[in-house]
Amino acid sequence: TDGFVFVDDLLSLPRFRCHSIEDLQRVVETNDKQRYAMCPHPDSGRLQIRANQGHSIPVEDLELTPIHTSSEDVPVTAVHGTYLRNWNAIRSHGLSRMNRTHIHLAPGLPGQGQVVSGMRKDCDLAIFVDLQQALRDGIPFFWSANRVILTPGNSEGLIPPLYFSRALQLKHPSKFIHIL
Repeated sequence: TDGFVFVDDLLSLPRFRCHSIEDLQRVVETNDKQRYAMCPHPDSGRLQIRANQGHSIPVEDLELTPIHTSSEDVPVTAVHGTYLRNWNAIRSHGLSRMNRTHIHLAPGLPGQGQVVSGMRKDCDLAIFVDLQQALRDGIPFFWSANRVILTPGNSEGLIPPLYFSRALQLKHPSKFIHIL
């Protein structure tokens, strides 16, 4: 229920037999997005691993921290990275969680100090979301263990366009894009 899988079970699968525990530890420790967590199981002590976010199936106990409008660590900025080729559909329908359980946002743009993960490095469009207004309107947001802002979106799995404050073309030349 918490998304963890036992490392020895994982390494026994044909696809992973050529890897070692040390290989997995190196991936966890060196992943620039801090995407994975590894720890001993609290009861058995067996080593386990999981992804911190990005699941396509519901994970009940992912240890997400709710963000509230009054939270001390409510992010000033919430940005979804995507691609210009998707802009017309997103501008019309909103951001969708698609086949995942959450829409991912970062607390800033790539390269800014607090941004470790939350968008792909090759994104060429940043959509800024009015997080405070979305929270006031009942859309839940959470911090993941690696400081990605996650939301299941509204009842349809969307962040509607009315919550977009601006869109920025990231590649050269950088420029703001008209939203409406």
